[in-house]
Amino acid sequence: MSTVEASGSSPAAEPWLVALDIDGTLLHDDGSLSDIVGAEVRRAVADGNEVMLATGRSVVHTLPVLQLLGIAPQFVVCANGAITLVRDESAPLGYRHDHIETFNPAEVLKRIRSHLAGAVYAVEDTEGRFLYTESFPDSVLGESSRKVTFDELLETDATRVVVVSPDHDMEDFLAVVERMGLHRVSYSIGWTAWLDIAPDGVNKATGLERVRASLGIPRTRVMAVGDGRNDIDMFRWAGAEGRAVAMAQAPSDVIAEATEVTASIADDGVAAVLATL
Repeated sequence: MSTVEASGSSPAAEPWLVALDIDGTLLHDDGSLSDIVGAEVRRAVADGNEVMLATGRSVVHTLPVLQLLGIAPQFVVCANGAITLVRDESAPLGYRHDHIETFNPAEVLKRIRSHLAGAVYAVEDTEGRFLYTESFPDSVLGESSRKVTFDELLETDATRVVVVSPDHDMEDFLAVVERMGLHRVSYSIGWTAWLDIAPDGVNKATGLERVRASLGIPRTRVMAVGDGRNDIDMFRWAGAEGRAVAMAQAPSDVIAEATEVTASIADDGVAAVLATL
């Protein structure tokens, strides 16, 4: 594994597909974007590279980040790969759904509830709306979110299930997740005591591979940058032939899956790695 060293840039002879995580990679905890990072993202786009977002966020919380960055990529991967958007100027917000993966969440929700009695739950539907139980964090709820009973969640076609267990620290939470044996669905740990569950075999990598094939960009010219455990599959995909770049503040098990490490978000790590293109 190498450490990123910035170098001068010139217009790309062949474009790179650059997939950027949002929280902890592009945006700070307070939702702010460094001017340096924003400028470098736009510079990479101006040089002809396809710079896009690959995030666990819902659609409603992803599109405003594109506006903040000042870019309009052809594709966006949301909900940890369950939803792929394609640019469409005729659509209300400039993007429409290109691909959606769903699953019935009933079995997994019941199983988790038997292990995490004090947890709170949300299901994201095909329109990116959150249906949630009591006391769910306001930071992920949009205007279309709706509080429902646990039983109502069981009847929703889900693009993902989100579980938050405030009573657990990360070590305990990981141990509980391990005991659940969630082999029928894909899952990843995001924030502390935060679990994202996606349709079986769906993750950021599956969405990005679909995008890469559509754009005709070779695997050797893909780069993914992230900082969380929901980026591990994306790192394995990108690092197989291209570049998988971990932020310096990422957990050690995430860094272990990367091929490179850039500076932390506090030190504008995204800007440093984009400068190497």
